[in-house]
Amino acid sequence: MIKIDMKNLIMETEEYVKDSLDVSRDMSDEEIEDIITKAVFEKSQKYYMSISQKQLIIKTIFNSLRRLDILQPLLDDDEITEIMVNGPNNIFIEKKGRITKLDAKFENVAKLENIIQNIVSKVNRTINESNPIVDARLIDGSRVHAVVPPIALDGPTLTIRKFPDKPLTIEDLISYGSITNEVADFLEKLVKAKYNIFISGGTGSGKTTFLNTLSNFIYKDERIITIEDSAELKIVNVPNLIRLETRDANTQGKGLIKVSHLIKASLRMRPDRIIVGEVRGEEAIDMLQAMNTGHAGSLSTGHANSSKDMLNRIETMILSSSEIPLGAVRSQIASALDIIIHLGRLRDKSRKVLEINEILGVKDGEINTNTLYKFIKTGEEDKKILGQLSRTENVFINTEKLELAGINLLEDGII
Repeated sequence: MIKIDMKNLIMETEEYVKDSLDVSRDMSDEEIEDIITKAVFEKSQKYYMSISQKQLIIKTIFNSLRRLDILQPLLDDDEITEIMVNGPNNIFIEKKGRITKLDAKFENVAKLENIIQNIVSKVNRTINESNPIVDARLIDGSRVHAVVPPIALDGPTLTIRKFPDKPLTIEDLISYGSITNEVADFLEKLVKAKYNIFISGGTGSGKTTFLNTLSNFIYKDERIITIEDSAELKIVNVPNLIRLETRDANTQGKGLIKVSHLIKASLRMRPDRIIVGEVRGEEAIDMLQAMNTGHAGSLSTGHANSSKDMLNRIETMILSSSEIPLGAVRSQIASALDIIIHLGRLRDKSRKVLEINEILGVKDGEINTNTLYKFIKTGEEDKKILGQLSRTENVFINTEKLELAGINLLEDGII
């Protein structure tokens, strides 16, 4: 028996398998795996291979042909939350809040480019030199962002944000220390009473996860419409659910469907609530108008460094896409939004709710807010930040929706 060179053997076997595929039809995974298995057993007559080596070769070739090549084991690892590919030779992962560089590399740039094309084509997106930036998603709902040359100077880049197969519950967030039992009860009442809630936070602070968690409090008999750039939300407890996703323009520049288009379309679908995955631009005014026209209980998220910063960003989004006076914009925001929940990622990599504010309206030309809960740091232990979300002395003012829903926070022992 000839001594085995695993790398060359895998490449040799993969080329043999490619030549054996029937390109005239769409072959199933089972058929391809069967061809790979037969090829490996043929090679084992020339090279000695243990059972584990055979299994590794079969899995590696199958992942290369039908999955995401060397990224597939990373996607299959439940502890990995983010995969960052900076060109073919630099792969980083986030695992348990820590970022690590891997030894794994793509064979060449073409292999990485093929993986990116495979991902985006499955969700009817295109990426090329004229359209070098794209957002997409995997079948399991993982968020994908890809950038290719000439924008990406060091080769194609790929960032994959993974989400757990089983969405986190409010109990999970309590056990992680992100919120307290009291806050969880408070937020449940607000969602059920149809307060319009906006979740703000920086990148990786857990906005989408938190939005998913809040959606579990929605009554099952309601009709919900979700609107996203790339579908990520996993609302599992509402049967009457419509999921809408944007679409890029085709090569002729036609067929573009933006978030703002979908918000307008959703108003004709008789929704009880509209959930916009993330507000980034001109769709802000459409979202606020939807909240102000009988669609109470709507939810959305946005990038910001604080609750106040989020309000300023929404103002900027609207002002940059319309000619509405600033005073009218602030009145629109104040009348549409009821609650802003601000999330943050602390120095120890933990994700926390840092603030919960209610919007009180416009006073002296400024949007007036009332901080109800604030994260108070109490110390550090083994580099872990200690503290919790604590109730401020401020009284909750906007109780009208709670009263209409028959909920009394005082009697329930929450406030």
